[in-house]
This record gives sequence, structure tokens and C-alpha cells, in this order.
Amino acid sequence: MHRISVTVLLAAAVLIGTAGAASAQVDLTGIWAPIFHEDQIERVPGPEVGDYAGLPITDAQRLRGETWDASLLTLPEHQCKPHPSTYGFRGVGNLRITPVYNDATQQMIKLITHIQWQEQEREIWMDGRPHPPDFAAHTWQGFSTGEWDNNVLVVKTSHLKAGWIRRNGMALSDKATMTERFIRHGNYITHIYMIEDPYYLSEPLIKTNGFLLTDQVTMAPYPCSPAVEVPREAGEVPHHLPGQNPFLNDHAKKHNIPVEATRGGAETALPEFMKKFAGGAK
Repeated sequence: MHRISVTVLLAAAVLIGTAGAASAQVDLTGIWAPIFHEDQIERVPGPEVGDYAGLPITDAQRLRGETWDASLLTLPEHQCKPHPSTYGFRGVGNLRITPVYNDATQQMIKLITHIQWQEQEREIWMDGRPHPPDFAAHTWQGFSTGEWDNNVLVVKTSHLKAGWIRRNGMALSDKATMTERFIRHGNYITHIYMIEDPYYLSEPLIKTNGFLLTDQVTMAPYPCSPAVEVPREAGEVPHHLPGQNPFLNDHAKKHNIPVEATRGGAETALPEFMKKFAGGAK
């Protein structure tokens, strides 16, 4: 009986060890500072009007962008909008990641991500719950569920409000969805996200961001109160009618590139695109 008990105990230890290894998770807890060496101009000062190069946009998206006016952001109802989760990790402000556990089982229920700018806060449910039905409310952060693929956190988000992918009029519809991967390497996180939108994207848009763990232990609040910045008549909304935006070609002229290259489309992300122009690479 003693030998059998030892054998059983050894087998149980192996099973426990195997289960522990299979369910191993990387600790993402902490406050992470965004690294801006990648796409710095787009992410901090902001992209120029008419610059859609490399984006897999549809004709509907292009028309939407050409009618956009930056003065839209001076309207009180637009001043305190947080970035949607489809853009928030591209913006400024530290990122805090906090796990929430079930006290009885000590299993993780969710991860909370909080980005300092406009206090963007999102719940990533880790308990296996399904996404809600299509008619459920859409929000800026959407509904997110996560699971571990070895040491990579994979997050899927639906139920998003109509948002944006670039701060120069490149929009997203409320049918957009997003898949993210969080990969930790020591004190760094690589964040990879893929956005799909049946109306404004002809194929998935993939971007990456980097974050560095900081020793900051607090995060300041971000109060925001709208105000009348530009007096306007009631109902006036800054915009440009189709074909009447005088700033669309400024980006191409400034950088001496073909206007067609700035119009976007999946083909503009490929090196072969420039072969269409005289003097392009052979």
C-alpha cells in the first residue's frame, strides 16, 4: 500500500506540474510607458491632411476622409471623447494593466487596461464568457475577451462605436472588430493589433506598438470639461463638400510625392506600387 501511495503521489505531482505549465501566463501587471520610435509623427503631433498612404481603405473611406475637417474637434461634443480601443494604444498616455481575480478560486476574471489620456478604461474578460448578441450596446472600448496562447495574450473585441484608425478623418464603422496580441519580452510589451471593417477597410489593417515598464506607481486623473472654443451658429458642423477640400494635395506637394500615392488603398503599401510612376524602381 505504501508503494502504491508513493506511485500515486508521484503521478499526481507530474499531472499538477504539467497542468501548471500548460496554463502558465505572463504577468502583464504594471504601468507601461508608450514607446514612440515607431510612427512617431502619426501618433504624437498627428498625421497630415490627405495622408492615407499604406492604408487598405475603400472608396467609401476615402470619400469620408476627403470631407473631414480638423475643426470638427473644436465642437464641445467632440472635445472630451476618448480614443476607441482601436486607436487608444497608438495614442499618448501611460498604460496600466490590472488583473482581477475570483477570491474563491483565485482564477483570473478579467484584465483592466487603463490609458491615462481621457481615462480610457477597458475590461478584457478572461473567464470564457461569450460575446453578447449583435443588438447589445456598442461602446468606445467595445466588448473584449482574452485567452492565453502559450505566453501570448490574444484579445478579441466587438461591439465598438464608430471610431477611427488615424487622426485625419480615417474612420471605422460600428461593424469593425479587432484582434490583439500582447507579447512580453522582459520589461517590454509588443502590442500587435488587426482591425477588420466591412465598410471602410478592403483587407485587415495591422499595426504594432511598443511599451516599456516604468517604476511609476500612480496615475493621475484626466479631467475634461468641454467649452465653446469657436463661436458658431447652432447646427454648424465643420466639413468639406466632396471635391472641395483645398488641403488634400498639400501633403503630396510638401514631400514631393505623387498625389495618387497619398490616396491610400492596399496597393499603396507595396514596394511595387511606385513602379507605376515614371522614374520608379525597376
